[in-house]
Amino acid sequence: MRSLTCTAALALGACASSGTRTPVPAPAAVQAPAPRRVPNEIRWVRTSAEYQALARQAYRVAEERLPELARGVAAGTWAVILDADATMLANSEYQRRRALLDSGYTDPSWVAWVRERSARAVPGAAEFTRRVHELGGRVAIVTNRADSLCAETRENLGTAGIAADVVLCQPGRESDKNPRFVRIESGTATPGVPAMRVVAWVGDNIQDFPGLTQQAVRNDPVDALADFGRRFFIIPNPMYGSWERNAEQ
Repeated sequence: MRSLTCTAALALGACASSGTRTPVPAPAAVQAPAPRRVPNEIRWVRTSAEYQALARQAYRVAEERLPELARGVAAGTWAVILDADATMLANSEYQRRRALLDSGYTDPSWVAWVRERSARAVPGAAEFTRRVHELGGRVAIVTNRADSLCAETRENLGTAGIAADVVLCQPGRESDKNPRFVRIESGTATPGVPAMRVVAWVGDNIQDFPGLTQQAVRNDPVDALADFGRRFFIIPNPMYGSWERNAEQ
C-alpha cells in the first residue's frame, strides 16, 4: 500500500510539473542599426552646386583684383597668403568618414588623413595659384597643420596641382598666424625667399586674415570686414572653424 501511494504521488508530481512548464520564447530578431547620415553641412560641401559656385566665385574675384593689387610692385617681390585646409585642400572626405563613425576630429585620425596625401584642390584654387605665378607673384601657404606634417602637406599640395613657393606650418603651439604673416613680409620665413609685399589673403576662417577674430568682427563688423572683396577673400566652410565657439543666439 505504501509503495502504491508513493508511486501515485510521484506520478502526480510529474504530471503537475509537466503541466506548468513554461515554453521558452524564440529569440527576438536583432535589428540592424539605422545607417548614419552624413550631416547636411558636409553633404553641402561635397555635393552642392552652390558650394562649387561660391568657391570659384571667391577665387575669380581674387584673380580679377590681382593686377590692381600688384600694380607697380616688381615681379618676385609680392605674394598672396592662403590657408591650406578648406581653402586650398578639400577635406570633406575626412569629415565624411568621421561623421559615419559618429565621431569628430581626433589627432590620430587627422594625422592618418594628412599622411594619405589624397585631399583634392578646392574648386578654383589651383587655377588661382597659376594666375598668381603668371603675374609675377608668389604663393605662400600659412597653415595650422603641425610642422611634423609639413612634408606630407607640401606633397599633397603638389599632387592637387598647387605650386606653393612657401609653406609655413604651425611651429609648436603657435596657432596665431599673425607672426608667420610678419615673417613672410620681413623675409625671415624661409631661406631663399626675400621680403614680400603681401597683396592679398585667402582663407576659410576669419583668423586666416591679419588681426581678425570672431570677437573683432562682433565689435566692429563694418571696419573689420572692409577689406573683403578687395584684398581679403573667403571660401565658405560650414563644417568647422573658430565660429563653433561663438555663443548661440
